[in-house]
Amino acid sequence: MDTPALEITGLVKRFRGRAVLDGLTLRVERGEVLVLLGENGVGKSTLMRCVLGLHRPEAGRIEVAGLDPIRDATRVRRRVGYVPDKPDAYPWMTVPELFRFLRAHQPSWSDARANGLAEALRVPLDVPMRDLSRGQGMKAMLAAAVAPDPEVLLLDEPFAGLDPLVREEVLKGVLRELCDGQRTIVCATHELDAAARIADRVAVLANGRVARLGTVAEVVGAPDEPADAPARLHETLAAVAMAGIEGEGS
Repeated sequence: MDTPALEITGLVKRFRGRAVLDGLTLRVERGEVLVLLGENGVGKSTLMRCVLGLHRPEAGRIEVAGLDPIRDATRVRRRVGYVPDKPDAYPWMTVPELFRFLRAHQPSWSDARANGLAEALRVPLDVPMRDLSRGQGMKAMLAAAVAPDPEVLLLDEPFAGLDPLVREEVLKGVLRELCDGQRTIVCATHELDAAARIADRVAVLANGRVARLGTVAEVVGAPDEPADAPARLHETLAAVAMAGIEGEGS
């Protein structure tokens, strides 16, 4: 059996005594697009930061293409591209300066790939990051994340707070990265229409674990009707959240 892109078993991560991740188990196959869904605070961002080795879990195991994010930190980060929920570049940098800075840390960096996606997404090149709109910043970070041609791409709320036209541009940038079917993508989002368009599977998180997992049709318990998928996902998320609240109170 091939080594999966990502395998997580019994993951526990606490902050101030509260378990944000509480025994989470998840397997993501190579070339798969997995969308993480759930209310704010269920651990989607924490999970991504654990995968990157930025958080050390209290228990459990993570393997990225067979590598441990803590013990094999450099090798993992060279295989994983990451778009955080807020652009985290130095505010004075222009996009070309950001690319030059990152190139020095990524042996597989491709200027052609970075510049090609930045051009396709119409990212301003002569404006400091602090003066870019949120949408422009997210597009710049997406171009930077895919430039080293990572095996795994982590997207943390890439569509949040964007107007419809910019959201569509970012979504098309993500879809462009899916063309060859080789890259594994894990995307956390509240944008259910985007989730329905890109997901091979969705994982609904609640109470620190995966509450539902499968294709959109499997998770909502209905035949695959693309037009109805966002509404049905919303109903499913509400039901999972309510079940979690009732479980906490029992």
